[in-house]
Amino acid sequence: MEYLSHSEAETEALGEALGKRLAPGTVLAFQGELGMGKTAFTRGLARGLGCTGRVTSPTFTIVNEYEGRIPLFHFDMYRLPDSDALFDIGWEDYPGRGGVCAVEWSERVEDALPEDTVWVRFSRRPESDDWRGITVEGVDGF
Repeated sequence: MEYLSHSEAETEALGEALGKRLAPGTVLAFQGELGMGKTAFTRGLARGLGCTGRVTSPTFTIVNEYEGRIPLFHFDMYRLPDSDALFDIGWEDYPGRGGVCAVEWSERVEDALPEDTVWVRFSRRPESDDWRGITVEGVDGF
């Protein structure tokens, strides 16, 4: 399903709505260029999962962890050369820790993601530089 977001607030609201529907162990793969709203979406996702605290991009730390009703593990794979490096940070343990994994720059590690990964693609809309198309695949009825 494709959604149209007119603002950062709408992008966060969409993330929150999705977060309320996800089960522990879900892996979300984000795709989209810089500045497309992935971190804003993740802020809303964290709220929907019941996580508190400030959500920031894990660009330099690779993964940020947020506690909540369902924990959120927010990965940024931009600095990783390939999926082999992902396993060096213990990736295989995260999906089984009872949380949701949100993976930015997922195309760098696509071969390491599970078959039931939920794909979230972000794109700029031609009508306005501030508008985003957000496509969610892999969640029934969303």
